[in-house]
Amino acid sequence: MDIVRILAEEQKIRTTQVEAVIKLIDEGNTIPFIARYRKEAHGGLNDEILRNLDERLRYLRGLEERKAAVLASIEEQGKLTDELKKEIEEAMTLVAVEDLYRPYKQKRRTRAIIAKERGLEPLANLILLQMTKKDLLAEAEPFVDPEKEVATPEDAIAGAKDIIAENISDNAEYRTYIRDLTMKQGKVVCESRVGEETSVYENYYNYERPVAKQPGHATLAINRGEEEKILSVKILTDDERAIGYLCKKVVVRENPNTTPTLKEAIEDAYERLIWPSIEREVRNELTEVAEDGAIKVFGKNLRQLLMQPPISGHVVLGWDPAFRTGCKLAVVDATGKVLDTVVIYPTAPQNKVNEAKAVLRKLVEKYNVELISVGNGTASRESEQVIAQFIHEINRPLKYIIVNEAGASVYSASKLATEEFPKFDVGQRSAVSIARRLQDPLAELVKIDPKSIGVGQYQHDMNQKKLSDTLGGVVEDCVNQVGVDLNTASVSLLEYVSGINKTIAKNIVTYREENGSFKDRKQLLKVAKLGPKAYEQCAGFLRIRGGKTPLDATAVHPESYEIAEQVLKKVGATDHEIGKLAGLKKRVDIKKLAEELSVGEMTLSDIISELEKPSRDPREEMPKPVLRADVLDMEQLTPGMVLKGTVRNVIDFGAFVDIGVHQDGLVHISQLTDRFIKHPLEAVSVGDVVNVKVLSVDVKKKRISLTMKGVEQ
Repeated sequence: MDIVRILAEEQKIRTTQVEAVIKLIDEGNTIPFIARYRKEAHGGLNDEILRNLDERLRYLRGLEERKAAVLASIEEQGKLTDELKKEIEEAMTLVAVEDLYRPYKQKRRTRAIIAKERGLEPLANLILLQMTKKDLLAEAEPFVDPEKEVATPEDAIAGAKDIIAENISDNAEYRTYIRDLTMKQGKVVCESRVGEETSVYENYYNYERPVAKQPGHATLAINRGEEEKILSVKILTDDERAIGYLCKKVVVRENPNTTPTLKEAIEDAYERLIWPSIEREVRNELTEVAEDGAIKVFGKNLRQLLMQPPISGHVVLGWDPAFRTGCKLAVVDATGKVLDTVVIYPTAPQNKVNEAKAVLRKLVEKYNVELISVGNGTASRESEQVIAQFIHEINRPLKYIIVNEAGASVYSASKLATEEFPKFDVGQRSAVSIARRLQDPLAELVKIDPKSIGVGQYQHDMNQKKLSDTLGGVVEDCVNQVGVDLNTASVSLLEYVSGINKTIAKNIVTYREENGSFKDRKQLLKVAKLGPKAYEQCAGFLRIRGGKTPLDATAVHPESYEIAEQVLKKVGATDHEIGKLAGLKKRVDIKKLAEELSVGEMTLSDIISELEKPSRDPREEMPKPVLRADVLDMEQLTPGMVLKGTVRNVIDFGAFVDIGVHQDGLVHISQLTDRFIKHPLEAVSVGDVVNVKVLSVDVKKKRISLTMKGVEQ
């Protein structure tokens, strides 16, 4: 198998690019490092293509390893032919390899194996010659042997049919045909196991959909409904056509009309051995495709959430809403340092609204609070109303925002939160997290397991390793794209930096605590277990502001400092003027200068960009969150009303938009845009600020239907 050629065709890139990336990966370089600092080698491929290439490379290499093991096993049995070897070597999937290996794989004691042990294989060959039943009974007589538990000629024939059935079942060509037939023409059929009882799976009570057109979200919902014993699910295919195909393939050409005995063996092969296996495989394939799609959407949503622009430079009050146990508040300063925490009881059952407002007033005035960050969990609606009233009553510029608190409770009960705030209870920690999510979403959200952040669908039902690997890659890409302040970053943030694992991250913080702030990047080499390779991978992504070397505050890699200094010399500037060189790129001929300095054009362009504007935060380009001072009731919504909202989640069938009424509204995929789109992500992303029009409101079911069609954006 030519892995390089396959990857080039799949990713639609040149083979030389694939070869370069494979070489870099095999040398132990991380994807963020390859994407940012080895652009010349691979032609400027982005991190998404590099991640896809890395994933497929691992799959194809695993496939090659499995082929080698299968070939060795068959050769050891003395059954490897040139034709079979060629088929295995050319197989493109693990399923195809396993189909070819099936006849040679060591099996448990099947009915066919037992029949062979009883000496019935010659009789099976006679059945394949399509003898009449009368002749077959006569031929079966010599195989009767009570000691071998073959009491009658009928017993012998039954055993022989078992042998034929298993041989048919083991044929890779037959299985491939029936699998392809099912994928193209089969149907997914669901029925309710609880009658007409109401449930979230009502849409699937009488469900029938072609396998080829089965949506991923429906597959995941059906799987969960089956797991919860609410749905029964099966795959239907054209059984008659499948059996007819087998009959044509199995019968001898001299006698094309299948005898009843042989047809019984063929039907048994299909119904007992082939179809249950094919049905499982088709279900598994549908699930895998659905999971891959859902993981991809989850990853894109997570990226958008992590890359939300920070609202820095403000004192923020974090509000973790609740009923019985009260609302936990935490005030943090502009750097995220906790200034105060308190519990108020403005919600049921206490309803101490006035007392709560008095506490709020003291906190706002004492610490000059400018923003209130409210979690969107239980009692957030009631809390929002109190906050809106308070803002109207106080004579200060104060705004609030509803933030997604998914994962805040997971974080607040974690070992990490306990270490960070040993004297706080879980509610106080959660309030701090909610406040900090507004100030720097990325720095706060990296402390939480990505699966718990809540911008996916059915994440607990899918392959957890694949999900974790993908989401971990997304977080890693985001952290390295933004860059990390070496002297303030937490262990949670540092462990996502290229080349740094959890142990090294802890060692960096320990070194910082024992020796004070890092003064230059070279000091990293003094950190325990951080060797030259790790330094190469991480140095460019770690920033030191106010250190000995101004370039340490940029994304310029230490390996390129000499180039950067030559560029500065060319334009008559010093390294202390970094950040004051606006328009530098327009003043130099990059192609000519790159040749003169013996450096790649892409690398030089990146260096000059950093000299112009060091460590530019890519999050600045994202839409700012919507700050509010008032609250709407769901009952106030009327069809035709146009509102501004924030996209909270994107799923296969649409997008959920927060319009400030506690209950997110759904913009169905058909209402996202006037043009045809295959997926909502083609039109919107998590964090987008959009204008929407209300289509309908169902207060009882708490459903809001929205549209973006015909609404100016």
